[in-house]
Amino acid sequence: MIRRTFSLAALLIAAMAMALLAGCPQKGSKDTQSGSNATGGTASSSGKLKVLCTTGIIADCTRRICGELCEVDALMGPGVDPHLYKARESDLTALNSADLILYNGLHLEAKLADVLEQLGRQRSCVAVAETIPAERLLGASDTGGAYDPHVWFDAKLWQYAVEAIYSALVKADPGNSEAYAKNYGDFQAELAALDASLLQSAQALDPQRRVIITSHDAFRYFGRAYGFEVRGLQGISTQTEAGTADVQELVGFVVQRRIPALFIESSVPHRSIEAVQEACRARGWDVAIGGELLSDALGSPGSPGGTYTGMLQYNMDTVLHALAGQGGPAEAEHGQTPR
Repeated sequence: MIRRTFSLAALLIAAMAMALLAGCPQKGSKDTQSGSNATGGTASSSGKLKVLCTTGIIADCTRRICGELCEVDALMGPGVDPHLYKARESDLTALNSADLILYNGLHLEAKLADVLEQLGRQRSCVAVAETIPAERLLGASDTGGAYDPHVWFDAKLWQYAVEAIYSALVKADPGNSEAYAKNYGDFQAELAALDASLLQSAQALDPQRRVIITSHDAFRYFGRAYGFEVRGLQGISTQTEAGTADVQELVGFVVQRRIPALFIESSVPHRSIEAVQEACRARGWDVAIGGELLSDALGSPGSPGGTYTGMLQYNMDTVLHALAGQGGPAEAEHGQTPR
């Protein structure tokens, strides 16, 4: 059954790629149909560059650079898990009509990887996170990718990806390069200031309390950048599943270290962390759910985490507020002390 499912998935991906590529002019072709442009996409009625991003994080950063000069859309909205996202029919139309496609890479968009690679041979399709120097990346042992893809949680590291977005925009739309350069410079300065501010905020918390425990290992770059120990019940990808032994190991760690709070994630089911919480209580330690962190997607538009910079600040504020709490012995009905 497993082999049959894999074969079917492979056929669907191949068919999807063929359908997309069938609508793409070949390199060197002389297609002069109305609306076509140098990048192989279909120009919008407004004449603006059409940029399609896989995640809302990339889309928000793209808008910060291009402003109103481009039409920017994202395949994945708030709360969507990019590890598990599968293309819909409407996505095929959007991908085929875009002038520029920007995606994270590093195996984040696992279900779209083959399609994006095929598109990259025919049109402007850039994996922005793959421009980060390999020596700055963290390894990932539980996915088909060689590296942890959650690089946006280190504001300084993400500046490489922002530079890749800027370069792709200038290449696709050189006529607006001066405006892009101005916005890019302003945004990079904002990211540098945010990075310094986040580090300063984290350092105000007792180092013994700087422990972030979530459903999956999305916050390792955040931990490395701002001085937190990070534990995830699942691995780098949400496709992996935690077993009973994983839960018990994490429970033992929480109880022994007297961790005051665990965190749920916006794009991952809450039940695994809630199971850890209940198991900790059964062993006499009343650990709280410290709040919901934004991991693989932005928050809703207009919310504190609805932008890339807002997401980082919101997560830091949530973590610091929760970890400053005390935790304590579980309810007396358990009749035991933490062990």
